[in-house]
Amino acid sequence: MAGILVVTGGSRGIGAATVRLAAQAGWDVCVNYLRDQAKAEAAAAGAREHGVRAIAVQGDMAREQDVMRLFAAVDDQLGPVTGLVNNAGTTGPAGKLLDLTAETVESVMAINVVGPFLCSREAARRMARSRGGQGGVIVNVSSRAAALGSPNEFVHYAASKGAVDSLTIGLSKELAPEGIRVNAVNPGLIDTEIHDASGIPGRLDRLVGGVPEGRVGAAEEVAQAVVWLLSERSSYVCGALVPVSGGR
Repeated sequence: MAGILVVTGGSRGIGAATVRLAAQAGWDVCVNYLRDQAKAEAAAAGAREHGVRAIAVQGDMAREQDVMRLFAAVDDQLGPVTGLVNNAGTTGPAGKLLDLTAETVESVMAINVVGPFLCSREAARRMARSRGGQGGVIVNVSSRAAALGSPNEFVHYAASKGAVDSLTIGLSKELAPEGIRVNAVNPGLIDTEIHDASGIPGRLDRLVGGVPEGRVGAAEEVAQAVVWLLSERSSYVCGALVPVSGGR
């Protein structure tokens, strides 16, 4: 049964695809974005075409004040959240450990780790049965990098996603008695803007040979898994890390 969903980083890539498919499944949606208001508003407008309510709310999910403002806006405009997709994230600039700066590590950890912690806390406060909530679902967008390590390029990013995997497992056990299921998807090489932003042109073409299926994935293929985890069709799935990676 669909409800009220927050998708962080919902203006593009996997986030935007999740907004679209969730709306098709009947979820009212809050599209969170950091900078691109036009894309976020377009994603919300596209969701409303499916007969659901949708809003766009700006906020930096690494900042507690912004996270709390986001959930307050959802309370006021849509109602208590029953679904959360922690999708907002960054790779940070590519590079080897020898050239890594503290600023890069701190910024990546802030959005990729602190953000999901804060968003999950605010969502759980509203969903938890002990707080008067009706339960809900949290899906974290992790990465296959957590298991592969991304040496020579994104060890900092891989480490942050390893933390997301651990967060998923821990919260799944802590929150299940509250009626909240927590799972994660672990995308592999997916054709989104994040690769261009990382500063490595042609990265997908270079790495696709290591994918058993022989191709990169599409954002919608990840979103299909996310929306399944949000749905009652996955009602006994809790604490799962679901690879969406073509076998990589």
